[in-house]
Formats: sequence, C-alpha cells, structure tokens
Amino acid sequence: MLTMRIYFRDMVSSITRTPRWLTGTVALFAVTAIPLAALLAQDRPAAPFTVLETGQGFASLQEAVNAIGERDGTISIAPGNWKQCAVQTSGNITFRAVEPGETLLGGTACEGKAALVLRGRGAGVEGIVFADISVPDGNGAGIRLEQGPLHISQSWFRDSQQGILTTNGVDSELTIDRSTFTRLGTCEHSAGCAHSIYVGDYGRLSVTRSRFEQGTGGHYLKSRAAYNLISDNSFDDSNGRGTNYMIDLPEGGGGAITGNWFVQGRDKENWSALIAVGAEGAKYSSDGLVIEENNAQLAPGLRRESVFVADWTGDRLTIGDNLLGPNLRAFERR
Repeated sequence: MLTMRIYFRDMVSSITRTPRWLTGTVALFAVTAIPLAALLAQDRPAAPFTVLETGQGFASLQEAVNAIGERDGTISIAPGNWKQCAVQTSGNITFRAVEPGETLLGGTACEGKAALVLRGRGAGVEGIVFADISVPDGNGAGIRLEQGPLHISQSWFRDSQQGILTTNGVDSELTIDRSTFTRLGTCEHSAGCAHSIYVGDYGRLSVTRSRFEQGTGGHYLKSRAAYNLISDNSFDDSNGRGTNYMIDLPEGGGGAITGNWFVQGRDKENWSALIAVGAEGAKYSSDGLVIEENNAQLAPGLRRESVFVADWTGDRLTIGDNLLGPNLRAFERR
C-alpha cells in the first residue's frame, strides 16, 4: 500500500511538468492508479468520518455533517468503500479523503439525488471517488450542488447517471481541478439527458486539468453559466457510446476554452460538432469567448466530417489557432 500511495503522489505532482493538452490524461492515471480491490481491502474503522476541528469521529457521514452545523469545518474520510450519502443544509464543509483515490462513496443517493447533496454556505471535495449512483428519474449524481460555491479537486466520478449536477445560482461558482469523469451520461429517462457534468445558470464555472472519457450518453460538459473557463483538459470520446457534444454552452456565455485535447469517437448520437455555443438561445453574450490552443481530431479510421466549433449566437467569438485533424472544419455559423 505504501508503494501505491507513493505512485499516486508522484503521478499527481507530475502534472506540473506535463504539456497542457496531456494534463487531463495524467490526471486519469493519477486517479485510476488505485484499483477498486484496494478500496475494498482496507480495514474498516468504527468511526471513519472525523471532524478535524474537534477530533470527533462518527460512524455516519450525515452525523459528521450535522455536527458541523452552521460552522466551517472539514470532514476527513478514511479509506474504504462507504455506501453512504449526506445532505449539507448549512455551514461551509470540506469533504476530504485521508488518502486521495482510496475513499469511495458509492451506490447510495440521498433525497433521490446524489451521494452528496450540497446546499450550505459552501463546500469543498478533495480526493473522493463517486460511483454507481442511479435514481428513478435518471439524474443520479455523485454531487448535486444546490447552493453555494464548490471546489472539487483530485476526485473521480464514474459509472453513474451523472457526475455533477447543479441547480441555478447566478452569483455562485463551481471549480473543478485534476478530476476524472468516466462512463457517465444517459438519455434513457423521462427527465431528459444526463451528462458527465451539467451546470445550470450558476454564475461561473472553471474546469481545469481534468479528464473526460467513455461517456454513455448526453454531453461530456454542459454549462448554462455566464462565464466558463475550460482549460488543459482531455475529452476522449474514442470509447464513448451514444454521446453528443464534448462541450455544450447552450445559452452562450463568455470565458475561454483553451489548451484542451479532444477525440471524437464513432458511437455518437450527434457528431455534427465537438463544441456547441448557443444551440438553445443566447441568454448570455459570447462576445470575446476565446477558443484557442486546442488539439482536436476524429478517432482513427473515421471518415465522416465534423465541425470543431458550431455557433448559433452570431456573437464575435475569438477563434484562435487550434490544431485540427483531417475532416474537421474549424468553425460553422448555424
């Protein structure tokens, strides 16, 4: 186990030495280096959830959340496969794995929504694996963000209907760094499509140094936020099935999409574009939205044509230099 922990640490630290477009790939290796067997093999402490500020341990994640209440606090979660969920209704809470990648919250959704339902003053999530979340309406997520800012780092969302789902919060912010999204998304339920990440009208979104792969429906990243920073990620759709856009900004929005690596796969519900801007209207101006220094290609052997950026807004997007593979047109106004 010591060797595995050293490997995880060294892989994460290597991100700072990696070319921008490969960073998301490194993030994948960093998270997936810990096999599920290692999670299951851990000793199970009687009180795996510890409030660091008081040193008090709890058998239930919800009890630990309740103990923090209105205050600021950090819950340290021991290694293991914890089939628990929690709802935060107040306070500012950080949920932190003792060893990044060795703590799993899986298979259980609170309020029929997610493993973590967050509507306090703010929250952070560090080093946690979220997996196997499904609910009847098709929107089962690792995290359901309903209020307050949220920062996520070194976490892995996999094998669920949705990775992260937010409501609206126009004055708030969601930031995601060095995380991985695997086998997420579905369009098989009456509530509509679920995605690897779906962000409502949440003010500001930042996704950096992360990896998206093997989508199972919907979009990889769909955001209605007014400002979006999507930088230094990898979107690998080569083994996706029934997927749609890599990035969808359905109501426009400003910001930057830079330094990302894209591969469009074969099995698509919609393969007409990799990035879509304003396909459902233009609530927010996209003037000055920067899209540059990206690397995009079709999966090896594909002969169809697609568009890197499709725009419905008519705004003045800033399309800079992007490295595009064969059969990819740079831009199309729709």
